[in-house]
Order: sequence, then structure tokens, then C-alpha cells
Amino acid sequence: MSDDLRSILLDQVERLLADAAGPELLRANEHGEWPEALWAEAEALGLPLALAPEDQGGAGLGWGDAAALWQVLGKHAAPIPLGESMIAAALLAAGGIAPRAGYLGLAVGRASIAWGRRAAAVVSTAGSTVLLQPGPATRQGRAGFSREPADLAAPGVPAAEGRLPEAFGPEAALLAGALLNSARIAGALEAVLDMTVDYANTRKQFGRPIGGFQAVQQLLARCAGEVAAAGVAAANAGRTADRHGLAGAAFEIASAKVVCGEAAHTGAEIAHQVHAAIGFTDDHQLHLFTRRLWQWRDDHGTERAWAKRIGEAALARGGAALWPDLTARDATTGEH
Repeated sequence: MSDDLRSILLDQVERLLADAAGPELLRANEHGEWPEALWAEAEALGLPLALAPEDQGGAGLGWGDAAALWQVLGKHAAPIPLGESMIAAALLAAGGIAPRAGYLGLAVGRASIAWGRRAAAVVSTAGSTVLLQPGPATRQGRAGFSREPADLAAPGVPAAEGRLPEAFGPEAALLAGALLNSARIAGALEAVLDMTVDYANTRKQFGRPIGGFQAVQQLLARCAGEVAAAGVAAANAGRTADRHGLAGAAFEIASAKVVCGEAAHTGAEIAHQVHAAIGFTDDHQLHLFTRRLWQWRDDHGTERAWAKRIGEAALARGGAALWPDLTARDATTGEH
């Protein structure tokens, strides 16, 4: 997608969420209220199928475009499982299965499916095979930090099976989910930083805003650095997936999940430190974002799990390859 078209798409999503999302909708979501109007607007824009090719009803977005869109979702802590549905549709299309209308739940391993009870169908993978199972997912799962409804896929016979191309690889759902959550973390951290800076500039102590104190300024600068690192890591992973497919971008996606997971920890810690106790109160919106940061940090592999995989791969290649692997990855071929 050209830069101009991407800008138009992101502006549309930004306006949609600015108008239709917000703290009250997030709170209603946590109490089990499906955001019907917001989902309908997203469908009207064709967003759930956006990663599918145009000849299958999609917009043919690349992974880099999707990562940018998911960052906007994170910035608003969007209470709809849009990213998951986009990935599910992309997997189906890649496996030669026409994506279905409605919300498509994404099952990754044994993890719960966000809003599985509302899924028209559930998409999962077994190695390089993509499976479509009629929804909804009927067994209630355990809500995590985000408190959003989650369900487990019910056992059943798949309605369709397809073979994923080599570029997707046998871990396509996991890698795509890790990219999704990296991008959402990057976006949510932007919002957290903005509200923390605003609070520091308005909350007064000893007769002046607390943002005027050097110690607070240092905290905000550190948080800004984490926000920047997360955004760069997520964008780089998306671009690499466009060039080399999900399987070829495994290193970059793993790195993004590590960087963004660590940034989520540090950013949330600083934000709550600056806000003090008020950030944890029900009336304040900060915790609506930081709890989701913690959720996305855990989902589809923690930074510890992905760092372990990177380390194991480095050990397998040997010490002589470590420095070239860190510094000389070819952006065109994906080779070292």
C-alpha cells in the first residue's frame, strides 16, 4: 500500500476510534458487553478482511500496513478483537479458504480466544495446516489482566482445511499474534505517555506542576525512549514480514515482542509512579491501558519466552556468527 493510502486508512481508523471508543466502552466491554456499533463500523470499512487479497473480498494490506493499523488500535485500547479477526482472515485466504463474514476468532495453541462466544467461526493452525471451525467458541476461558471476555474453542470437526504457503511457516498464527500484540503495545504506550505528561503538567505539588521537577522529567524521558523503541521494533517486524513472509521475519518479530514487552513493563511502571494512587482508581482511565499492556505482554509469548528462542538460535549458529547476525542482516534477502 502506498504511503498516501496508508495515511488515509489510518486517519479513518483514528477518527472511528476517537468518535466511537473511549473509557466507558472499555468498562462496558470488561463487563461482557459486546461493542456492536463499533464492530459494525469496522465491518463497514472492510477492516476485518483487510489482510485478505482483493480477489477474496479484502484490501490486500501487507503486514507492515497491518502493524501500523494495530498500533492505532492500541493507542485507543480498542475494545474489539479486530486484529485477531484480520489475522484469521489472512490465514484462511492464504490456505485457499474464502474468509467468512463476521468476527473470526483466532485460536493460538491452548490460549483463550478473545470474545470467542461472538465468533462466527474459529480459525486455528496445526503446523502448516489452517483449520476453519464453525463458531462460536463455547467453553468459557479465564479473563486475564484486561478483564475482557475470553473463551476456549469447543472440540469439533473442521468445516474446511487448507495448506499455508511456505512463507507463512508452521508458526504463522503465533508469529502474527506476536506482531499484533507488539504493535498494540507500541500504540498503547503512546497514549500512556501522553496522559502521563499531561498529568505531570497539571498536577501541582509545592506550588508548581510536578513535571517541573527534574526527577519526574527523567522518568518521562525514560518512558519516551521506551515508546520510541517499541514503535520502531514493531514497524521493523511488519516491514520484514512483508519482504520475507512471517516465517522469514521470525527473528524480527521475536525481537519486537521482547522490546515491546520490556517497554510495556517500564512504561506502565513509570506512568503509575507519576500518577501515584489515582492511576489505579476505577474513575481514572490509566489502568484501562496499563492492564491491557500487561495482557498483550503475556499473550502469544512473553519477552522471556521469545528471548529464550533468540538465545537458543544464536547458540545453535555458534559464536562466530553472533556479531554478523546482530549487525549484518540483509534487509533485501533476509540472510546473514
